Amino acid sequence: MKNVRDYIRTIPDFPHEGIMFRDVTTLFSDPRGFRMAIDQMLHPYAGTRIDKVVGLEARGFIMGGAIAHQLSVGFVPIRKKGKLPGKTLQQDYKLEYGEATMEIHDDAIQAGEKVLVVDDLLATGGTAEAGIKLLERLGAEIISTSFIIDLPALGGRKRLEAMGMDVQILCEFDGL
Repeated sequence: MKNVRDYIRTIPDFPHEGIMFRDVTTLFSDPRGFRMAIDQMLHPYAGTRIDKVVGLEARGFIMGGAIAHQLSVGFVPIRKKGKLPGKTLQQDYKLEYGEATMEIHDDAIQAGEKVLVVDDLLATGGTAEAGIKLLERLGAEIISTSFIIDLPALGGRKRLEAMGMDVQILCEFDGL
C-alpha cells in the first residue's frame, strides 16, 4: 500500500544545482494520494475546534482550501507582498538569498479565533514564522501547523517548536 511520500516526485538540481526539489504536484494530481494527504492532515484535529484554516502561499492554498472545506470553516490566504487588495498587515522575513514580505488582510482573522496553519513543505521555517507572526498580531490562537513534507536538515521544525508551535508532518526527506 502506498503512503503519501510515495506520491511525491523528486527532481534533482532544481531550482539550483545540489537541490533535490520535492514536487507535490504529483501528489495533488493523484486522487487517492491527494485524499490520503488531506485525510492525514485532518486526523490530528478530530474533535478540535478550528475556526479558520490559513494557507501559506502558494501550495498551502491547495491543501488549506480542501481542509477548510472538510471542516466547514473559512479559509484565509497569507500571500506574498502586493497580491492582496485592500488593507493588509505585512511581515518581512529572511530567505537564504535575500528578504521577502508576507501579507494578510487586516480583517481576515478576528481576535481569539482558533486557526490551523497549512503549507506543503517545511524547510527553514521562515515563511511559516512570518505567517505565524501576522496571525499573532491579529490575535489568532494558533492551534497547530501542518505540513506534508519536512526537511529536518534545514531546522524549520525546531524553529517553529521554539516559538511554542505544535508541528504536524506527514513525511520527511533527507538533505536539501
